[in-house]
Amino acid sequence: MSTQLVSLATAETQVGNPALNIAIFGVFVLITLAIVVKVSRGNRSAAEYYAGGRAFSGRQNGIAIAGDYLSAASFLGIAGAIAINGYDGFLYSIGFLVAWLVALLLVAELLRNVGKYTMADVLSFRLRQRPVRIAAAISTLAVSFFYLLAQMAGAGGLVALLLGVKGDWGQRLVIVIVGVIMLFYVIYGGMKGTTWVQMIKAVLLIIGAGIMTLWVLAKFGLNLSSVLGEASKTSLESGGKDLLLPGNQYKNPIDFISLSMALVLGTAGLPHVLMRFYTVPTSREARRSVVWAIWLIGLFYLFTLVLGYGAADLVGGAEIKAAPGGVNSAAPLLAFALGGEILLGIISGVAFATILAVVAGLTITASASLSHDVYNTIVKDGNATPEEEVRVARIAALVLGAVAIVGGIFALGQNIAFLVALAFAIAASANLPTILYSLFWKRFNTRGALWSIYGGLVSAITLIVFSPVVSGKPNDPVTGKSPSMLQGIDFHWFPLDNPGIVSIPLGFILGYIGTVTSKEYNAAKYAEMEVRSLTGHGAEVATHH
Repeated sequence: MSTQLVSLATAETQVGNPALNIAIFGVFVLITLAIVVKVSRGNRSAAEYYAGGRAFSGRQNGIAIAGDYLSAASFLGIAGAIAINGYDGFLYSIGFLVAWLVALLLVAELLRNVGKYTMADVLSFRLRQRPVRIAAAISTLAVSFFYLLAQMAGAGGLVALLLGVKGDWGQRLVIVIVGVIMLFYVIYGGMKGTTWVQMIKAVLLIIGAGIMTLWVLAKFGLNLSSVLGEASKTSLESGGKDLLLPGNQYKNPIDFISLSMALVLGTAGLPHVLMRFYTVPTSREARRSVVWAIWLIGLFYLFTLVLGYGAADLVGGAEIKAAPGGVNSAAPLLAFALGGEILLGIISGVAFATILAVVAGLTITASASLSHDVYNTIVKDGNATPEEEVRVARIAALVLGAVAIVGGIFALGQNIAFLVALAFAIAASANLPTILYSLFWKRFNTRGALWSIYGGLVSAITLIVFSPVVSGKPNDPVTGKSPSMLQGIDFHWFPLDNPGIVSIPLGFILGYIGTVTSKEYNAAKYAEMEVRSLTGHGAEVATHH
């Protein structure tokens, strides 16, 4: 391993050449802004703004879903987790990928047939509109907010590292700039502009990761076994763990099962992923888009296996941990080890693009929920014009963007994986039970939906607040700091890092109890929903109202 790399990894300033990195970032931002301006002319109607005019093919939407889903946590976080923990780190990849089978088999086509623009459209179709839409909007905002915090904090840390920005004020400025660019994409571009940004980013990310994967394999004679073996050997020789054995990260199997439940079941309840199904013209295209997404996301997660183990051998666990970005710097350091400053600059630009695209997708989802579910249905009793809705959505995006910027500044240096896992746990606990009951259970009613959403939401957030992730983990012998969010205090009583194993079943149970203790039952409305969800009959009419 080159001495130049080690000295870079342990330096406190930046990795690579800041001027080159800024130039690559600048080129990417200018190109995507030009594309957004070009494709977004005539973004006036609600269908144009929320669903891109339903003009995207299954293939285009599948690429955009991959762009929406492969966040900074996937590219930087999983590669780092594999480099440090080996087998246990790769289980994140498996969990995120298997989750798509749940989305494909249970929700994609049915949601596309029933809804118009948001998750609440589906939930309120056969239930009482006002209370259900308010509950769905609250849970959409909760999931989107935690996801946004993670991405914004990640953007601040990553870009500051790569541009050599020193001190808290520099990182705060970076977060503000990321927020402003993202707001332009969303407010001017709507879903159409955001979708094109996500498609470009997905292609760049998969090509970039693919090139690095082939490069790593070429160094080991195109033999995956030697990559894994050498990485484990290097780790053991430097006093680290055997990266081929399970149990490096999760000593407690119940903790692992809880995290797996959140990852596998969370995707089918993530509002920003569900909203993408409305951008295609037919349910067949909705199915096709998920198949495309599964292939692209699966391919990417296979790349993470090689990138993680490659970084463990070619960079080394100690160097990765000592770098300014910590575990998240594994992929950029590997790029530097392979191709020097140029490859590092390109990979960093792609990582930055990743954050921008995901943040834009989240913001448009949350703003659509506020304008379509809260403003139109609750404030205006369903009488708002599409133009009014779009105007309110743009104002909501501005407010949400400001909140995300402020939240990202406060979340700087916090545990990003914690925030993402929290978003998944809330989605699986509050949204998924209600979606599945709405689509498949004849007897389901309004009380069941409210108990399920609020019960899942409150239990997930409460258990996380009182978990060791927030307080009470012992200090790390290397850094001398506790891995918990709050240092020096301990008020945790829930033993697991992720609440999924408790809060997800609780969401289902509360939905069941709420339903059977209420007399409300509308057989005709369920029959109408069942026909529409399975055949799509009436869905096309609904989209043009």
